Amino acid sequence: MQIEGSVALVVGGASGLGEATARRLAARGARVLVADLSAERAATVAGEIDGAHIACDVAEAASVEAAVAAAGELGELRIAVDCAGIATPTKLIRKGVATPLEDFAKVIAVNLLGTINVLRCAAAAMARTEPVADGDRGVCVSTASIAAYEGQIGQVAYAASKAGVAGLTLPVARELAASAIRVVAVAPGLFETPMLAGLPAPARESLIATTLHPGRLGDPAEYAALVEHIVVNPMLNGETIRLDGALRMGPS
Repeated sequence: MQIEGSVALVVGGASGLGEATARRLAARGARVLVADLSAERAATVAGEIDGAHIACDVAEAASVEAAVAAAGELGELRIAVDCAGIATPTKLIRKGVATPLEDFAKVIAVNLLGTINVLRCAAAAMARTEPVADGDRGVCVSTASIAAYEGQIGQVAYAASKAGVAGLTLPVARELAASAIRVVAVAPGLFETPMLAGLPAPARESLIATTLHPGRLGDPAEYAALVEHIVVNPMLNGETIRLDGALRMGPS
């Protein structure tokens, strides 16, 4: 899939991994729609990359449908990247009492159902287009996490939601192969994002120390570089790719 001239939807594109991806795709010549819960920040990023923007809540069906429709106004949607997510800590039990079920439901609604929401809407739009020169109709990139494989204490909902993203990638890729739409997920390790910035300093330092090489937090630009490669490499399909510097997280 050629990036130059393609329409790209980046969900969660106003900060962190999504912002870096929106900027990189725009720099490579894509027409980018920045979709984010923060309409103000989305407008700022879009203005800086000569793109468009829209407020979007991935947990709401109509909101994602509107975002995909807005992308369609820029041209035929070819690239959809979903970086929206939350990492609210959840344990099964707090101070001897069962944690309210809605605490888990919110994380799963955003991270897992939100991913499905973006995939279903983007794929439907892509399936109505004609294939480009390399045979692709489109490429969808979702964001999992290494917590899908080594979830820590306090990550019940987050780990479950990201494991779901990793788990759905192959069956969705198999389904959409008939429509010439590729589906890939990226499972980042520890990246310098607003989500990680919210952790206490000792927790951040402890996590950074476990990364083998390079011994630092990931740069969102490195995530964006992988997204770019996924888009242009036609053999990448149905896979969840770890991007973690060989980090394997411990239990806490």
